[in-house]
Amino acid sequence: MSKRDELIAKYAADLKDKCGVNADMDLLTKVTIGCGPSIYNADSSTVSGSDESELATVKNNFLIKKLGLKDSADLDKGIAAVMDKYGQSNRNKYRAVVYYLLTKHFKKESVY
Repeated sequence: MSKRDELIAKYAADLKDKCGVNADMDLLTKVTIGCGPSIYNADSSTVSGSDESELATVKNNFLIKKLGLKDSADLDKGIAAVMDKYGQSNRNKYRAVVYYLLTKHFKKESVY
């Protein structure tokens, strides 16, 4: 099993255990691949739900550039909803899981 496959399995378990979501494995795999090498770095593989600059990066680089959404208050609400679903107290919010949940939240599966 490759390192990426191990991470995808870990992300799927995180979705099920912490978010109560049965992952669409095809979409989760595509989102994980889309994250690129950041998933292998301890710091960049997670998203800080309390760091405003990091949340702004998620909004600009993922929601606006990758998913093609227009900047609006709905994006901030979507990010907040995903962070709540993942659990604010959960320290390790994996980037691929956050992006997967955001993709589902905004119904932009077609991008992948």
